[in-house]
Amino acid sequence: MPSFTIRDLERRVQARARESAEVSYTRKLLDRGVDHCAKKFGEEAVEATIAAVGEDRQGLVREAADVLYHLLVLLHARGISLDEVEAELGARSHQSGLEEKAARKKAETSG
Repeated sequence: MPSFTIRDLERRVQARARESAEVSYTRKLLDRGVDHCAKKFGEEAVEATIAAVGEDRQGLVREAADVLYHLLVLLHARGISLDEVEAELGARSHQSGLEEKAARKKAETSG
């Protein structure tokens, strides 16, 4: 079974974004604007949460795929690449998640 990566999905979103809304769900989402893309992403995240809490393993797998797809559509709508997200993750990797969260809270309260 050939592997399909998140990079492949990003390329597919980019390609489908160039197609007509008559044949591309991605284009249709993008044509409805960032607010709509964000709403769809949120809906899928809630569905993934429900599947996780309900201990629906296969449902969570399906919903996680939807979350990743809709996240990439939303990022595309805002002109943000997966490279930029990975760079942010890389910048955070030098400290623990707890340290990173504490630093963000401190910046929020002092700013």
